[in-house]
Amino acid sequence: MQMHSLSLMPQPQSSLLGPVHACDRTLCVSRREALARSAGGFAAVAYAALFGHVSPVTANDGAGPLSPRLPHHEPRARSVIFLYMDGGVSQVDSFDYKPNLEKYHGQDPRQAIGKLEKSQFENIGTVMKSPWTFARRGQSGLWSSELFPQINREIDSLCILKSMTSKFPEHTSANYFLHSGTGLQGRPSLGAWATYGLGSENQNVPGFVLLNGGLIPSGGLDNFNSGFLPASYQASVLETKDPPLANIRPLEKNVRLQSLKQSLIRDLDQRSLAEIGRLDPLESAIANHELAARMQLTVPDLLDLNGESKETHHLYGLDSDFEFTRSYARQCLTARRLVERGVRFVELTCPRVAGYDRWDAHGGLQANHGQNSRAVDQPIRALLVDLRQRG
Repeated sequence: MQMHSLSLMPQPQSSLLGPVHACDRTLCVSRREALARSAGGFAAVAYAALFGHVSPVTANDGAGPLSPRLPHHEPRARSVIFLYMDGGVSQVDSFDYKPNLEKYHGQDPRQAIGKLEKSQFENIGTVMKSPWTFARRGQSGLWSSELFPQINREIDSLCILKSMTSKFPEHTSANYFLHSGTGLQGRPSLGAWATYGLGSENQNVPGFVLLNGGLIPSGGLDNFNSGFLPASYQASVLETKDPPLANIRPLEKNVRLQSLKQSLIRDLDQRSLAEIGRLDPLESAIANHELAARMQLTVPDLLDLNGESKETHHLYGLDSDFEFTRSYARQCLTARRLVERGVRFVELTCPRVAGYDRWDAHGGLQANHGQNSRAVDQPIRALLVDLRQRG
């Protein structure tokens, strides 16, 4: 997993509120102006590159919502690939070794541990040790179980956090919390903030992409929304099937006719801006439409994995006899191709493993986690190896 340090601080010569004066005071402005300054204006998409036109929402400085922006500190990394294990991988069966589970195995937890906090279902059984054996691995000596044998080979490349907690007992609020920092619906997601703060290095693809393997987490697409930020920063959802996105290939085959249609749309957009004014929703809608036009030229080739070598296909598991390994392998390899093309933030959902959807094992732990691990283990290890080899 290629995690990248993100600094969303403004440039040292200005602040989010306005220019910094010699006396360290800032000029206060409205929230709309602050958002506009931080985003660099809402506009600038390459109609010119496609059809020889200038976007009707181009700002004076020519910067668009996805134009790349430098953080306050020099970054150590450029992008994020977020592999979301929906439902929750059991930490005590993967990377968080708990010897006491073996010590008290089979005992009533109230006798072995003492008073328990109330649970959502109050379905309290006996203490259960992990069915997967733990061992120290690599030069780091980190504990991990045999649940992920392939990822274990890259244990020295991992930074494992064991301090993450949540107060939410159900999936929807917990998903919102993980993605946006709050359990409430409607806040900007992590991917939206990253793209808002840093822009994107490629103006022909979205800055924030969701690769959907078949399971959208509880809470739906609000997990990947832009919230109160302009709509340009929400996730664009790409599927692993063909086509990956509706209308990604133009229905109009005549290039000149397509250009004339785009010119007409541009003129209508200009009229709307002149009559209604420069409103965030309107500007974002225009910017998203223009991005969609550019994506028709770039995305089909970007998502075509046939140009990858046989060795790469084998590394990721695209030739696996397990359907869901092949599915997640396509997601991971596509994620690598996206970040190499300048996409700032890529999130992967889980494949829909038949009979074992998500990692939400309220029962049948070995079968559930075993099948889900089988789907993702090899592709994740391959992604780590491939990113390291390619620099």
